[in-house]
Amino acid sequence: MKLIEAVISVASLEEIKAALMTIGIEKVIVRRFVRNGHNKGKSVLDLGADYFSGFMTKIKVEIVATDELVGKVIDTIGEIVKKERQGICRIFIHPLVEAPL
Repeated sequence: MKLIEAVISVASLEEIKAALMTIGIEKVIVRRFVRNGHNKGKSVLDLGADYFSGFMTKIKVEIVATDELVGKVIDTIGEIVKKERQGICRIFIHPLVEAPL
């Protein structure tokens, strides 16, 4: 078994969750975090004031999958994030030694 971590944009989350359900992944862990990355921030409109934010909100999706499903999960996530711009997704795969049920 493997633990797959994908750091994605907030906008991709619902589409990725729906696509993962079609390949048999029903449960995912979603964590929201803020990071400073290569995208150099963006201009944000908040409470009527426009300001520049050097930090971007991202979502980390964690998926536990069997070795046979790892390729399908990566391909599924990759197809969706390709619709956006490059560099918006990072995928990490870790071996999972034991997963108590």
